[in-house]
Amino acid sequence: QVELTESGGGLVQPGGSLRLTCKFSGSVFSLYDMAWYRQAPGKQRELVASLSSGNEPDVADSGKDRFTISRDISRYELYLHMDKLTPEDTAVYYCHARSTYSGQEYWGQGTQVTAAS
Repeated sequence: QVELTESGGGLVQPGGSLRLTCKFSGSVFSLYDMAWYRQAPGKQRELVASLSSGNEPDVADSGKDRFTISRDISRYELYLHMDKLTPEDTAVYYCHARSTYSGQEYWGQGTQVTAAS
């Protein structure tokens, strides 16, 4: 059973940076497409960035030129590095995994990111 555990969220001043980490366990990390989503209060969950099993990244327009997604295969970890955070980035950030052979999807519990002065 795949488990995803996010960490690294917190309170940051506008303009600041954070790095989120998602620890993957329970299967072969390299066989999964990975992504970060976020959900702000009263809004739908939205895709922030994705990273295919072939290591092709894609970042949503909301994070273009500010967010970077990457993974460390040896550590079984997914990262989201966020720069120039604004109050509009305040949300719970979720790690998502999708198996490339079964299509099964998994979610982490989420980590809160708050950009406020």
